[in-house]
Amino acid sequence: MNILQVNASARREGSNSTRVANTIVAHLQARNPVARVTIRDLAITPHPLLDERALGALFTPAEQRSPEQAERVALDDALIAEIQQHDTIVLGVPMYNFGIPVQLKNWIDAIARAGVTFRYSEQGPEGLLAGKTVYVALARGGRYRNTPNDSQVPYLKTVLGFLGMTDVRFIYAEGLAMGPEALERGLAEAQADMKAAVA
Repeated sequence: MNILQVNASARREGSNSTRVANTIVAHLQARNPVARVTIRDLAITPHPLLDERALGALFTPAEQRSPEQAERVALDDALIAEIQQHDTIVLGVPMYNFGIPVQLKNWIDAIARAGVTFRYSEQGPEGLLAGKTVYVALARGGRYRNTPNDSQVPYLKTVLGFLGMTDVRFIYAEGLAMGPEALERGLAEAQADMKAAVA
């Protein structure tokens, strides 16, 4: 088992989503003692956003790219190679203003590349990152599970599935900003979700 842990919180320290993601990885390692773990912390090494320069570089044929364009594409190439080399992905995802953090969106934009991680065919789009298991550690200040206000889960199911990652398991840590008792309850629920997901 090769585990890629992606921490998407903007916080380097004290992140609840990273805390839950760490626990998931620890449980996976306990079940697979020889598992190798790679950690990508997007607060420490944030990925550049997909702007006009990045699009220009990506849509320029490789042999025609300037050194600056080649350098920009290489950043995305590294993330694509990294996820291709791992069979288990653990995402630490806090909720910011009802959505995913921009750090995670930049990472998704980097790994979603036509002809490499997905392709279009006569039968429709085909994800090329199949055969992976994804654990998503969701940390929320309020409680949004199975409500219309949860935009994270539908989006992540859609975009990860589009890339071929259809085995996606969500672990919810909710109510973390609603007082000490709610915090403990939320973390306990996350533990129960995690045990079920890992099993």
